[in-house]
Amino acid sequence: MTLLICLIAVALFFDFLNGLHDAANSIATIVSTRVLAPRYAVFWAAFFNFIAFLVFGLHVAGTVGSGIVDVAVVDDRVILGALGGAISWNLLTWYLGIPSSSSHALIGGLLGAGIAKAGLGAVVWPGVLMTSAAIVLSPALGFALALLLVLIVSWLFVRSTPAAVDGTFRKLQFVSASLYSLGHGGNDAQKTMGIIAVLLYAHGQASGPFHVPLWVVLSCQSAMALGTLLGGWRIVHTMGSKITRLSPVQGFCAETGGALTLFAATAFGIPVSTTHTITGAIIGVGAARRVSAVRWNVAQGIVVAWVITMPAAALVGALVYALSGFVLS
Repeated sequence: MTLLICLIAVALFFDFLNGLHDAANSIATIVSTRVLAPRYAVFWAAFFNFIAFLVFGLHVAGTVGSGIVDVAVVDDRVILGALGGAISWNLLTWYLGIPSSSSHALIGGLLGAGIAKAGLGAVVWPGVLMTSAAIVLSPALGFALALLLVLIVSWLFVRSTPAAVDGTFRKLQFVSASLYSLGHGGNDAQKTMGIIAVLLYAHGQASGPFHVPLWVVLSCQSAMALGTLLGGWRIVHTMGSKITRLSPVQGFCAETGGALTLFAATAFGIPVSTTHTITGAIIGVGAARRVSAVRWNVAQGIVVAWVITMPAAALVGALVYALSGFVLS
């Protein structure tokens, strides 16, 4: 029981880091457009991160808990490997200010540890392929929706003065930031819920069809909200100003396009990266102004981090799994 409690604590620490690392996803645009000061923006985002469980089902938790690695091979060492790989990658990219995916780091760590234990037979390929496809599809959809929204808004407000448009969308950004934070809390917190739930099954503390106890839901939402509250300011700077300069109307379109993508993915139980999604949306609104408005060298560096996240976390996850044999024995 002591080991179970320690592993749950590590899982919640990862969830806290997820919120800390991904706070930029929720607040970068509203901060960079100076609609809301950073210290208020994190409270705003943390609140909507927490209440997300009231809006969404737990389909993503089910995918992570039973749709990535065969539940039969999951034990304490596999979970420790998954969390070790994800936490290591999160800390490194947070320190460097690189907006990488906490979600894919966790899935990569889980795959690495699961394969280290039972080989490729441990992999649930439909879930992994769906998640891998989302690496490309979620930023592409965020890009397309944000670009479309910019075009629609430009057409609707073609006769309005710039000052009037700016004033309107400064208010609307409160709505779009809320929606994105809601989508972030709904998709990301569920990944840790899935890890803790499968851990409870492995220890005989849960039985019957796969489900997530309410105390796990509340713990994960709270840990993520607390992480968001403390904010990852290095990544906020990258997301909010290094990729492209944003106006309130662009911030609204980026957040709304990203939120729509997250809502759809969460409804279908697809664990997507909120980082990938909002980055694609920000690039979309920048490109709508002009292609040169996007700092493509920064975007290129972010994409490289996306590509190596799962393999890097998988390698660390496998290593932690191997080393944990000495510790847990």
